[in-house]
Amino acid sequence: MKKALYILVLSFLFVSCKQTITDQDINKINGYWEIEKVLLKDGEKKDYKMNETVDHFQVSNNKGFRKKLMPQFDGTYLTNDVIEKISISSKDGSYFINYSTSYGKWQEEIVEIKDSTLVLKNKEEQEYYYKKYQGFSLK
Repeated sequence: MKKALYILVLSFLFVSCKQTITDQDINKINGYWEIEKVLLKDGEKKDYKMNETVDHFQVSNNKGFRKKLMPQFDGTYLTNDVIEKISISSKDGSYFINYSTSYGKWQEEIVEIKDSTLVLKNKEEQEYYYKKYQGFSLK
């Protein structure tokens, strides 16, 4: 009985600590993001010490795009022509990014969004932790 109560209390704390996302928070997604780590469903963690690419999000009126960019030493970016169209939707108090390309469609839940951090969760329950990208240049 004690064990069940302990699990119930921990579950309540976990759920109550989840960020409440608002419509105003969605604009924070705009900009350049680099991945820090991925938490897999089984609890395994994959850290990203250095990234060759960053994600550029641009959203207005809940529609926009995500594009992969490769930062260069001169402060510019290389990119390809692949643009993922995105739309933001909400259901039961949760917000989702809906992606669409000519290759497929998928969705990720916005778990947390702040000025400098972003956490997205896919259908496989993998959580992607991003931080705002701080550009660099050797000019």
